[in-house]
Amino acid sequence: MVKLKNYNVVLKHFVLLLTFTVLISCAEKKYTVTKIEGQEIGITDKNGEVPEIETFIKPYRVKIDNDLNAILSDAPETLDKSGEWQTPMGNFLSDITFERSNNMFQLKYNKSVDICLLNQGGIRSIIPKGNVTARNAYEIMPFENSAVVIALKGEQVLEIINYIISEKKPHPLKGMTFTIDKNNLPKNIQVSGNPIDLNKIYFVATSDYLSYGNDNMLFFKKGIQKYDLEYKLRNIIIDYFKENKSIVANKDIRITKE
Repeated sequence: MVKLKNYNVVLKHFVLLLTFTVLISCAEKKYTVTKIEGQEIGITDKNGEVPEIETFIKPYRVKIDNDLNAILSDAPETLDKSGEWQTPMGNFLSDITFERSNNMFQLKYNKSVDICLLNQGGIRSIIPKGNVTARNAYEIMPFENSAVVIALKGEQVLEIINYIISEKKPHPLKGMTFTIDKNNLPKNIQVSGNPIDLNKIYFVATSDYLSYGNDNMLFFKKGIQKYDLEYKLRNIIIDYFKENKSIVANKDIRITKE
């Protein structure tokens, strides 16, 4: 019996030592990735629907569709993006963004907006003639961009003008007018109806996306201060739709060329 007992003790010690050795050996192993393989799985009409998932999301889809398709206003005529230096859609968006941003800016900071500048490429759709819905707003502005106000010196406002001339695109503009002469230079620059003052600080409403200098609007990066209005551009459009039964764009000329 003694010998058997000693044998069991030795066996237990051996098993513990073997287990410890295996654990140490595993811990010391280092693995490296030598190859990664992937497969593209396209989502097409051939992909079958999963009934359980469809049943789950159906109430949410119906609710969202009802909200997006609710008629908010009416457009007597189509507002499109056609035009050399300004467009109906550009005028409409810069006007309402100027107005709504100015109201919020005065409320939050007790200051007034002088200019509004957006980017022509950011307008992703038009407002067709007829019923206007929230879905139209999402089609026009599918991004989560918010309105901000940048304090710029008069020198940077002049850079805005030179940028517009060099780009040759109808970027939405409100609060400033000017003429492009035969030498492709600006003249008769007016801000809020007054000649531009290069020594003055102007408050320019734009999108947070552009405020970082995107679309080569590098003048915004030279701003003295940025004010976040916490108001999404899409919500500006939707709020305007809700409060105005007829959607009409101003056709006033903001940029002329000799």
